[in-house]
Amino acid sequence: MDWIFKSFGQSRLYRLLLKVPLPQWMVLALDILVILAAWGFLCLYNIFGGGPVPEANAPLWLQPIVLAIVYAVTDITVKSYQRIIRLSVIEDGYRVFMLVVYATAVLIIINVGVDKILGYQIFRYFDLLLIGVVGFSLLMTMRLLIKYIFIRINSPKSDRIPVIVLGTSINSVILANALKHETSSKYEPVALLHTAEGSTSQSINGLTVERFDADRIADIFARHHSTTLLFLASQIDTIRSTYGDVLLQNGITLLRLNQVEEFSEETEGKAGTPTQLSAHINNIQIEDLLGRDPIKTDNPLVKDNIAGQTVLITGAAGSIGSEIVRQVAAFGAKKIILVDQAETPMHNMQLEMKERFPGTDIVLYIADVVNRARMARAFDQYHPAIVYHAAAYKHVPMMEINPTEAIITNVQGTMNLADLALNNKVKKFVMISTDKAVNPSNIMGATKRIAEIYVQSLFFKAQAETKYGQPVTQFITTRFGNVLGSNGSVIPLFRSQIERGGPVTVTHKEIIRYFMTIQEACSLVLEAGCMGNGGEIYIFDMGKPVKIYDLACRMISLAGLRPGKDIQIVETGLRPGEKLYEELLNDKEKTTSTVNHKIMIAKVQRYDYEQVNRYLMAIIRFAQAGDIHSMVKEMKRFVPEYKSMNSQFNAIDAEIAQNK
Repeated sequence: MDWIFKSFGQSRLYRLLLKVPLPQWMVLALDILVILAAWGFLCLYNIFGGGPVPEANAPLWLQPIVLAIVYAVTDITVKSYQRIIRLSVIEDGYRVFMLVVYATAVLIIINVGVDKILGYQIFRYFDLLLIGVVGFSLLMTMRLLIKYIFIRINSPKSDRIPVIVLGTSINSVILANALKHETSSKYEPVALLHTAEGSTSQSINGLTVERFDADRIADIFARHHSTTLLFLASQIDTIRSTYGDVLLQNGITLLRLNQVEEFSEETEGKAGTPTQLSAHINNIQIEDLLGRDPIKTDNPLVKDNIAGQTVLITGAAGSIGSEIVRQVAAFGAKKIILVDQAETPMHNMQLEMKERFPGTDIVLYIADVVNRARMARAFDQYHPAIVYHAAAYKHVPMMEINPTEAIITNVQGTMNLADLALNNKVKKFVMISTDKAVNPSNIMGATKRIAEIYVQSLFFKAQAETKYGQPVTQFITTRFGNVLGSNGSVIPLFRSQIERGGPVTVTHKEIIRYFMTIQEACSLVLEAGCMGNGGEIYIFDMGKPVKIYDLACRMISLAGLRPGKDIQIVETGLRPGEKLYEELLNDKEKTTSTVNHKIMIAKVQRYDYEQVNRYLMAIIRFAQAGDIHSMVKEMKRFVPEYKSMNSQFNAIDAEIAQNK
């Protein structure tokens, strides 16, 4: 028999009928012909069986016409003809069943209506039921026969990668079955990995069911000659919280089916539309293991506040700023002013925004936030209602080396923007801060804490001086930790080191950090900015902290290598200003909850604006003069919790302590 299928697979008839998916109209026509064949069989049975022809009071020729019209309309409604027959699975049986049920019900209604109006029946009711039963059998037989022929002709190749599919749910079984019989697939399912409690069946659809056991997981995969686990996108939380580390430690490659598109004649063959499941399978990324639940991006509170507004965003070409631009555009801002001094990233941002949001008015404004006159012209010209201030120097070791620039940009730049926002009656000013501002141990963190204090004190001063009921700019600060994939972050660094063959460098084996996706961080920034009334410092739920050493091990394992063997991990020592762990609140601060459990308000000490302004003017003068020692000393006096770590400025802490 095999030679028959092989010969047919090489024939022009196969290429015409099965190699390329049939047009939808042809599948619909086949379905109607099958139903008419069921009616014909009923006629022949009654004729040759000695029974009456299946004719009611109406002419016999009317029956196939009514059958064809009703089944065609019903088929188009339930779309069973859109399924690719050779890829038929459980869903097809359901659709064909619903086709027959709906069509039979419509025919019965027509029959009753004609009988009431014209006084005769087109069909006998029993014959309608028989046509439905026979038609369903023939429709499914046709689909299964085509599928069987297709499978026999395109039998799985021996060079496929053996994979074990996670789970025994219906979706996991369908995935395994579809891959098993998919043409040109790279993957061959060899088993199912059961994760639920209770007993398991020995096999499902011919695939062995194995129970997950951390102690013998390597033996399970070895027994099936596989080193790869495949799972659905919906199972990422299970991988992240329970099985990921165990599998990676045993050298198991993790693959994820990113999306499951419904296979149909309508989608298959379209340009750029992958029709094979294999095309949607990719290696899992470290961001997937560190990420959290998907965030809500259609928040009505944010939309109500941003839609139709003019929004100014500083640092618009950076990691955080550019994502804020995208989300603000998605919420329907009327005009967005992008402020940054990085020419090429701004150009790239413009091209992206033109493509993704052609209806949004995007203004590129090349400027340095330290240049007060240039920024003043932006406010005078565009009159923004909302300002998101994300422009800042953020790299800790670099700012330890260039402390005066950190003060000038992070502090003086923030003062410029905040003052201009207040003078121009901006509705909301949202400043992006960092967890490094809490008990700062470095220049960068201290500058962000100083900027926080200035913005907050400015709001309370303006509020006190404004007449009751008059609007005042609402100054809001948002504070969070590291974001995944941001420019200069540890993950791109590790990835490039692994690609080069190592070593992977970590500053300390015990160092831990909080991580959040860029999308989630910016979404929470927008929401916090909308719910704030002014003067608040919002902190975000960053989840559990991640040990950077473990992060390096995971990334090496994800690359299919062994940490410490294939690639070495080297400790380089803490960098200037770096500490082992970051905090979101200092000891004197407390939090209150908000309507969003991921956003909290930090209750912090209030500062007098005049006192703050005197300190900051002195600090900025020292920075402009290049007097680093006096500048840092004044910073530490103003922010007493600022204690340098592993830094050249430790001596200033000792100097201040001696003078007390």
